[in-house]
Amino acid sequence: MGNARLSAVLERINEDEELKALWKASNINAIDRLGYSDHGSTHVRIVARNALKMLRLLMNAGKQPGVVFNYGLAPDDAEVVVVLASALHDIGLSVHRSNHDEFSIMISGPILRRILTGLYEEPTLTYMMAEVQHAMISHHEGFVPYTIEGGVVRVADALDMEKGRARIPFASGSINIHSVSALAIDKVRVSKGTERPVLIDIIMNNSAGIFQVDELLKEKIARSGLRDLIIVEVKMPEAESGIVKGLRL
Repeated sequence: MGNARLSAVLERINEDEELKALWKASNINAIDRLGYSDHGSTHVRIVARNALKMLRLLMNAGKQPGVVFNYGLAPDDAEVVVVLASALHDIGLSVHRSNHDEFSIMISGPILRRILTGLYEEPTLTYMMAEVQHAMISHHEGFVPYTIEGGVVRVADALDMEKGRARIPFASGSINIHSVSALAIDKVRVSKGTERPVLIDIIMNNSAGIFQVDELLKEKIARSGLRDLIIVEVKMPEAESGIVKGLRL
């Protein structure tokens, strides 16, 4: 059976003009002004898809999300939390990159109340807003998630690392480990694991991609609260592709 509330939330997200404008403004700061990677609507879709997939795998393995364990809500409500947190976690970039996670929380309140009104009544509406904001702030390295919802959003944010979409900022046009590693990852896949509930497959065309995994993903998983529930497998090519043809310093 489908998640009716999640479907309604997705419809409201897709129709929300303020949210679309915030994604665009975030990308103007991130891409146009700073030369960093995408933090707009495409990033949101990738994060939401992977976070939702991980959440469902963990729930199928018997793990309880925070809204279920602490508030007695349904697993469907945990899915709403994860998708909304994915949609809103970077909107603070519309203000500034520095402290953008905190700006996201400041901006998100009226948007969350608008999207959730009619789907939830008080006090559940406020509980849901608090849980979404907790999952949002959990993507930042300075905040440790208290819930599975926060943990999967944190990890999913780092999984947007396929070719050219590195989460580690680098200057466009430069040749260094940041820019080379950003082109070294061909595919990231989330699926059901055998030893642990979640398997993350990372397929590389060049071993330089290890930098992305070691510098970002490893830390995100280590402090996600999900460390013992995830396995990451990195597949290297037999013959590496040449990303850099030459370099003169």
